[in-house]
Amino acid sequence: MSDNKNQSNNRKSDLLSKEVEHIDITSFDARKIVSSMEKMSFVSRETANAANIYNEMIKDKDCTIFLTLAGSTSAAGCMHIYRDLVKYNMVDAIVATGASIIDMDFFEALGFKHYQGSQYQDDTELRNNFVDRIYDTYIDEEDLQMCDKTIGEIADQLEPKSYTSREFIKEIGKYLKTNAKKKESLIEVAYDNDVPIFCPAFTDSSAGFGLVMHQERNPKNHITIDSVREFRELTEIKIKSKGSGLFMIGGGVPKNFIQDTVICAELLGKDVDMHKYAVQITVADSRDGACSSSTLKEASSWGKVDITNEQMVFAEATSVLPLIASDVYHKGEWKNRKRKNFSKIF
Repeated sequence: MSDNKNQSNNRKSDLLSKEVEHIDITSFDARKIVSSMEKMSFVSRETANAANIYNEMIKDKDCTIFLTLAGSTSAAGCMHIYRDLVKYNMVDAIVATGASIIDMDFFEALGFKHYQGSQYQDDTELRNNFVDRIYDTYIDEEDLQMCDKTIGEIADQLEPKSYTSREFIKEIGKYLKTNAKKKESLIEVAYDNDVPIFCPAFTDSSAGFGLVMHQERNPKNHITIDSVREFRELTEIKIKSKGSGLFMIGGGVPKNFIQDTVICAELLGKDVDMHKYAVQITVADSRDGACSSSTLKEASSWGKVDITNEQMVFAEATSVLPLIASDVYHKGEWKNRKRKNFSKIF
């Protein structure tokens, strides 16, 4: 029995032997590549145009920039890009899936890792070794369960009441200031710079498991997540912004949530403009009537997005996002922006 366990442990160590290393956009200058792509066609020109629109957002002093995250690019090596967009004042608020923020960013802040693997690996063998797979990326399931439990333990220490995901993530930021094993996670950097993070489907992640365990331990006095109030909070940011731009990785709930703030503000009797700028990087197809929430031009028909400055980039994000982000970082327009500190308005 002991030999079998040792063999299993050795196999798991083999599977989880090569860490994913997150790309550093400050270490290389993509400006020449992006400017050359501008003279090309297909996805190259889309990418260059997306970078130009993002630079315009940053130069526009009245523009609030919303970053939306869906999918698994954080686990795949883009985690430090999102952190640096906040660190260097290229983002004012974030709307993301719970997985991007908790299962990936908070997970690594606790000292855990993502690993390079193979999409061709026998998934039964992975399951037997408690290894979870995201395409060709591996996660230690036992580490992920520790992430779940830590979320529950943070919730146990809070006053029992309703919180928006933004409020709860802010509490996680406080926790990481003294407990993080990996410093400068996205959550921690956003906390330090008063950049609010919203996860409208928060329980669809490690946070959900952790909060269920918290409520099970505290059946009468527990916290809960108020997604309606956070929609009001996010809409309040839109109302307080003279203009706005969207930089969207993937689609889904985060993309739709931020676009809906325009409609919500109008229903509250506020005079707001459509989102002035919009970039989306996605591999989703529009032929099923969705494109993981509507295409940007379609969103214009709903009064959500102005199509004067919009660009759909149909590419897998890890292949083009580093180029766009590096181009914008090295052009340096962010040095002239004032931080909006939206966390302080609540």
